This record gives sequence, C-alpha cells and structure tokens, in this order.
Amino acid sequence: MESPSKRVDIVPAKRQALILEHLRVSGAASIQELADTIGGSQSTVRRDLEHLMEKGYLERTHGGAHLLQPMRATFEREMTVNAELQHAEKVAIGREAAQRLSARDSVIFDSSSTVMEVVRAAAERDLPLTVVTNSLQIADFAADIKSWRIILPGGTVRPGYRHLAGEPGESFIKTLHADLCMTGASAVTGTLLTETSLEVASLKRAMISSARKTILLVDSSKFTAPGFCTLSDISEIDEVITDEGISQDALSSLRSAERKVTVVSVSTFPAPGRPKL
Repeated sequence: MESPSKRVDIVPAKRQALILEHLRVSGAASIQELADTIGGSQSTVRRDLEHLMEKGYLERTHGGAHLLQPMRATFEREMTVNAELQHAEKVAIGREAAQRLSARDSVIFDSSSTVMEVVRAAAERDLPLTVVTNSLQIADFAADIKSWRIILPGGTVRPGYRHLAGEPGESFIKTLHADLCMTGASAVTGTLLTETSLEVASLKRAMISSARKTILLVDSSKFTAPGFCTLSDISEIDEVITDEGISQDALSSLRSAERKVTVVSVSTFPAPGRPKL
C-alpha cells in the first residue's frame, strides 16, 4: 500500500474519490480519519467535504461526514470523480470486456467510465474496428488510432459531461446494425437497469437495439436502488461483466434471468500504476 505521504499531491477528483470510497466502506468518518486516508491536511479535507456536500454526495456531521444513502434517484456523479471511483474494478472489467472484440468488428461504445477502460484495453490490442460513440472523451482518445474508424453520431453536449445526447444522434444510431454494444448503467436492481437521466436512457436504449449483442459493464457498486428512469430489463442484455464485490443476492438475480455473468478479480487485472488501497 502506498504510504500517505506519497498521496498528498493527488488531484482533487482522486482525493474526493478516496474520501467517498472510505465513507462507502465505513459509513462515516472524522476529518482527521479522512486526512489520514488521503495523506492530506485537515483543511484540504474540509474543502473536499464542502465540495462533495454541495454536489449531493454526503452530509456533514460534527467533525466529519457520512454518505447520503440512498442517493436521490436523479443523482449523477461528476464525471471526473466517477472515473476515479472503483477504478481498479473498472480496469479489470474493461480488460475482460476488450477480449470480446474481434478484428473488423463494428462496436457501439457508450460514455460510461467503465466503457472508457474497455477502449484503453482495446487500443493495446490494435484491432481494426469501426467505433460509434457518443463520448467525446473516447473519440479524443481514439482519434490517433489508425486502425479505428471513429463515428460520432451528433447531439447536444450535456453540461458538465463530455458526451452527446439527443438528436440527431439518437435517430442516427437507430439506423445502425452493429456487431456489438458495450454500455454501462447507473443502477442494476434485480433484473432492472436504470439511469438517472431520461435523455441518456433513451440514447442507450437505441444503442442496445442497434447491436446484435450487448454487454453490460457495471462494477459491484452499481447493484443498488433504482435510478430515476428505466433503461431496460436484463433480458435485453447478452452478458454482464462485473467484479468480485457483487453480492450473492445480486448475482443470483442475474443468473436466474439466464444471462451470462462474468465476474472478474481485480488482482487478475490490476490498475496500471495504481496500488490497491
């Protein structure tokens, strides 16, 4: 484990993700405990807690904080913070999912942070692919991969998020017949997949309908209370890839629906350059 002194200068999003991960495990913590966790000062922790409180992640308590459970149905994590949460699990899921790609596949990637890890892993394989994505981050990352053809469907950039939603992208995606779709979900509750945003759910439904096969990529923290709107039922998904933190109840629900479920170990696919905390 990396010593606290080596983590003092980490970027705010990563600090805040460490705080949220600690609170997810412990439920509540003092400012001093959180300062020890991230290797920073109490004043830095206070600033991070104020930011996370303003964004709706937690409530302050006397001398500390605790997570809001359950979060509001329309709650959306900040893109930069979300990318750091469960990062090692997302890398492991992404590397497993990248093995499902074959040369000359046409694949639809949504804008979730776990799908971004598939893209990173797939780039290492250097397969010729046709990629359709609403993610500006994925498009920017993949722009220099000469063996990939990148198609952005169009739409409106959602404030605070580097992805497109709405028209004309949704109508364009409905005209496609892709080999594969890789998507995330805000929450999985039993066999129900949900999202926090109506327009994101609508676009993802179009993506799922426009592919011969869909793989759902969700880390174990996503098995929780439903989000604001229905995305689909698990019956519309061909395979679920998650991590070993999934509960037995959640795993049983997926398997009772007779879907293929792949559970990956973080130790098998460690996050590059990041120790397991």
